[in-house]
Amino acid sequence: MADDPYTVLGVAKDASDDEIRRTFRKLAKQSHPDLHPGNAAASERFKKFTAAYEIVGDPERRKAFDRGEIDAAGEARRNFHHAYPGGGQRGPGSRSEEFGFSDIFSDLFNDGRGSARTGGRAPFARRGQDVRYTLEVDFLEAARGTKKRVTMPEGGVLDLGVPAGVADGQVLRLRGKGGAGANGGETGDALVEVKVRPHPDFKRAGFDVQCDAPVTLDEAVLGAKIEVQTVDGRVALTIPKGTSSGRVFRLKGKGIHNPATGQGGDLLVTIRIVLPEVIDETLSYFFTEWREKHRYDPGRK
Repeated sequence: MADDPYTVLGVAKDASDDEIRRTFRKLAKQSHPDLHPGNAAASERFKKFTAAYEIVGDPERRKAFDRGEIDAAGEARRNFHHAYPGGGQRGPGSRSEEFGFSDIFSDLFNDGRGSARTGGRAPFARRGQDVRYTLEVDFLEAARGTKKRVTMPEGGVLDLGVPAGVADGQVLRLRGKGGAGANGGETGDALVEVKVRPHPDFKRAGFDVQCDAPVTLDEAVLGAKIEVQTVDGRVALTIPKGTSSGRVFRLKGKGIHNPATGQGGDLLVTIRIVLPEVIDETLSYFFTEWREKHRYDPGRK
């Protein structure tokens, strides 16, 4: 059984709509999966906040809940035979985590499916069903943003703008692109879940991107200026003299675009020293002589 939505959000039952929205916005930002990658507890909290807001964040559904027509999960109560004014009883919300940071939390959804007891009267308007699709994109397409065409099972197509910084598993909502409504009801929505294919060199951590940069032995010892790949192209990175393998350099703003701040995350470059495939006599002789005079402790434990 779902918890009382007012309790979940921590607001009073007589709270204003604006107060509820502000509270949800604050709570959801604190637990959004994109801001807490790998945090299962935060993800669960985000789902609970979203489910609660689906009930009390919409004035019509909130009134229905307060009157006892629907429960905390959005299900019509079996012993209650009064339908929504101007519409049908609504079922549970979609529970989709579909909030893009380009307009964070402004697209809070109301995903009920209408049905009502007509009792011999004219039928109520009924909202069309939402339809769901899965769209695969490359890592760099997700980072930069792209346009895709989704082919629907019934043969139609949807042109979809994938926003820069979209996360794996994020759901994009296309208003009015779902099933047709009945008796003058509004058309449902299309919900497109984005699946981001892994990249061989990049790994995402929130809005930061991690990658390795191979360097030669002489570049690590003497210092060098090398080029590294970012999500937007190649940039120069200066390696100071005496750089050890495993050292991490942070390139500000070279990660994933964060629409909430209007800035990019960072690129974290880990240095990886690569020795030549063949160690010739000259190199062996040099290090043999050097080792006798310059032994040092690498910090082994």
